[in-house]
Amino acid sequence: MKTIDSIPITKISRATKLVSTGAKVGVNYLKYYGDKMVNSEEDAKARLNQNNAEDIYDSLKTLKGSALKVAQMLSMEKSILPQAYVEKFSLSQFSVPPLSPPLVIKTFKKYFGKHPEDLFDTFNATSVNAASIGQVHIAEKNGKKFAVKIQYPGVAESIASDLALVKPIAIKMFNIKGKDSDKYFKEVENKLTEETNYILEIEQSIAVADACKQIPNLKFPKYYSDLSSERIITMDYMKGEHLSEFVTHNTDEALANQVGQALWDFYMFQIHNLRKVHADPHPGNFLISASGDLIALDFGCMKTIPEDFYIPYFELAEKECIDNQKLFMEKLYELEILRKDDSEEEIKFFSAMFHELLSLFTKPFHVEAFDFSNPDFFNQISEMGQRYSKSTELRNMNGNRGSKHFIYINRTFFGLYNLMFDLKSKNVKINNFKNL
Repeated sequence: MKTIDSIPITKISRATKLVSTGAKVGVNYLKYYGDKMVNSEEDAKARLNQNNAEDIYDSLKTLKGSALKVAQMLSMEKSILPQAYVEKFSLSQFSVPPLSPPLVIKTFKKYFGKHPEDLFDTFNATSVNAASIGQVHIAEKNGKKFAVKIQYPGVAESIASDLALVKPIAIKMFNIKGKDSDKYFKEVENKLTEETNYILEIEQSIAVADACKQIPNLKFPKYYSDLSSERIITMDYMKGEHLSEFVTHNTDEALANQVGQALWDFYMFQIHNLRKVHADPHPGNFLISASGDLIALDFGCMKTIPEDFYIPYFELAEKECIDNQKLFMEKLYELEILRKDDSEEEIKFFSAMFHELLSLFTKPFHVEAFDFSNPDFFNQISEMGQRYSKSTELRNMNGNRGSKHFIYINRTFFGLYNLMFDLKSKNVKINNFKNL
C-alpha cells in the first residue's frame, strides 16, 4: 500500500483539501446530469454515488484524524447511506494509507523523545494496521512481541477546526435548529479530544479489561505505561483475524454464536454494571483468535452513562412503557425527544415516529434469546431508515432534539447490532450479563 510522507495540519491546508474535494463532487454531479439523459436514472445514480464516495474518501484518508473518523462512523450507517459510501468508508476502520517509515520515526521521536530502537530491541517502521487516528507497528523487547500505536501528527490540534468545517454541513443535513444545538457538536468534540489522549486511553483500557475479565471467550491485551506516552500506546501483540474478515468465511454456527454471545455480554455488562461503554463498536476494534475468543481493542472512545439518562433510556425500551401512551410520552419529554416549544404537528409526528422506531429497535430486549442472523429484523430497520431519510415532512421539522447522550449511546447500539448481524449469531441470551 502507498505510504504518506505528510499530513495537512494547518486549518487553511485542511480546509483547502475539503474545498477541492467539493469541487470534484460538483463535477461528478455535472457528469450525472448528462449520464441520466442517455442511461437509466438508477444506473446514473449508482455511478454518481461511486464517484462521490471515492473522491470524498480519498480526501479524508489524506487528512486522517477527526475528518477520517467521521467516515468511520458513517460506515456503520448501513441503513441510511448508499452502499457505495458504506463500502468505501468501511476501509477507514482498519485499512488506510499509513505514514511512511521516515515520518514514523520522526513522529515517534517527537512524541517520546527517543528513537524507537532506544526502547525496543527491534521496531518495524512499516505499519501493520492504519486507521483514523493512529497506526500500529510491531516491536520486540526481551523476546516479547508488542503492538505500538502511534498517533498521526497534528490530529489532536485539528479537531476543533475540522468540526467547524463539518458543522454547517451537519446542521443542514440533520436540520438542526435552535441556540442550544452546540451541545451536540461539543459532545462530539469532547469525545474526539479524549480519543487523542493516549494516557487516558491506557487508564480506560486497563480498567475495562480488569472489570470484564470474567466474561467467557473475551480477551484483552496487556498495556504498558512505561513504554507509552500521550501520543503512543504499547500493548501486547494479539494474534487474530479482524471481525470483518472472519465473517466473510466462517461457516461454524457454534463459533458464530460463541463470539456473538461474548460480544453481547461485553456490551451489556459495561452498560448496566459499569455505566460506561466502549462507544466505538466497529469491526476494526475486534479480532477473533484461532481458539475462537473475541479480542477487544482500542478503548479511546468510552462513553460515561449518567444515571438521569440511563434510567429513562432503558425504561423507554421496556415493552410495558412502549404500550402505555401516557408513560411513553413522559419518557420522550424526559429524554428531550419532545420539547416544550414543539408545535402540535411536531409532537404528533415525533411521538409516532419514535413509537414505530422503538417498537422495532427494542425487540431483542423483549425476549430471553434473540436471533441476530434473521435478515427480516435488519431489513425492517433498513427500510425504516431509508423511509425517514427521504421524508420531506421530517426535513421540515426541527431536528434539534434528544439528549446529547443519544449520540454515542445510539451509535453504540447501531454498531453492536450491525456486528451481531455480520456474525450471524443465533440464540443470543439477552440478559446473560446478570450472571457474570
